[in-house]
Amino acid sequence: MEPAAPEDAPVPVLTPTRRAAGPRTRPPATGRRILRAKSWFGLGFAVALGALLAWHLVDAVLQLSSLLTLLLLSVFIAVSLEPLVAWLERCGLRRAWSVTVVAIGLTGVLAGVLAVVIPPVSEEVSAFVAAVPGWLQQVHDHQSTLGRIEDHYHLVERAKSQLSDAGSTSGVFGGVLGAGRLLVSTVTAAVIVISVTLYVMAALPAIKTFCYRFVPNSRRPEVERITEEILGRTGRYMLGNLVTSALAGVATFVWCAATGVPYAGALGVFVAVMDMVPMVGSTIGGIVVSLVALTVSVPVALATAGFYIAFRLLEDYLIMPRAMKFVVDVHPIVTVVAVLVGGALLGLVGALVAVPAAVALGLVLDEYVFPRTDRA
Repeated sequence: MEPAAPEDAPVPVLTPTRRAAGPRTRPPATGRRILRAKSWFGLGFAVALGALLAWHLVDAVLQLSSLLTLLLLSVFIAVSLEPLVAWLERCGLRRAWSVTVVAIGLTGVLAGVLAVVIPPVSEEVSAFVAAVPGWLQQVHDHQSTLGRIEDHYHLVERAKSQLSDAGSTSGVFGGVLGAGRLLVSTVTAAVIVISVTLYVMAALPAIKTFCYRFVPNSRRPEVERITEEILGRTGRYMLGNLVTSALAGVATFVWCAATGVPYAGALGVFVAVMDMVPMVGSTIGGIVVSLVALTVSVPVALATAGFYIAFRLLEDYLIMPRAMKFVVDVHPIVTVVAVLVGGALLGLVGALVAVPAAVALGLVLDEYVFPRTDRA
């Protein structure tokens, strides 16, 4: 027999457990599949909607690329003219009057350039039209320079094939409509650039103040100092570039007039515009003028090429250092890469903005990036 338990022994108490509470209810497998399908559907819908919105945003930016380029050009012109406006303000004029004086002066300069350029250019265009028959005779003359070039490259046959492909009635009307659209777009672009440039010149202090408010107040003075340095260097660089470009255009006009190269006025304006593109612009202008000089003679073309080589050396080692002194300090390799990248992205406008953008990047690296890496 088992011994009896004492009367004062503790009585065990049964506590409820999770199993005692009963089995936990689970959704059936069909419900789980429905919930999973809904979650996958929502995820796929969100991804598709995000991709569609991103595609439309990229497409809108691409469609507005020409307008954004014009706005960038307007801001760049306004910043380039800012040193003149600031100088007039220091002389005692108000901001509005300073902008008005600069705009009137710029308009006068452009009108003077057009008054000097348009008459000889119109005469040269007429001379070009009159000289075309003589050139065609030289092309068929196998003893002339143009005839030998035609024998080697067959340029006339290629031109005829292109004209025959586009010689239908639709092609003619398309060319006329295309020329009309080009004229309208050019006038519209000029109006947009002039209007936005004047507005930015007048409201530049307010625009800078508005942009500075996005920077924390503790770092705002430092950002203002860097921004003013970038804008000042950009303006001084553009003014110096205008001076060197004007010298290149005048030198081209004098050389062409002295050596008998045709279209001296038009070539002078072309070289002045191309010389504004750093590093490569003057080289392209010299090549074009040398090719035009081939219509005179091969010795004149070689002499023209030698003239531009000498002028390029003079510009790089004498004119540019004096005009750009204390303006920019960028390595030539950086300048070449910046010009190539800017030209590939935005064309002529990108090439013009490339060097100031490289200067701004260099200042930001010197002020923010390199000190931290040196301390680390």
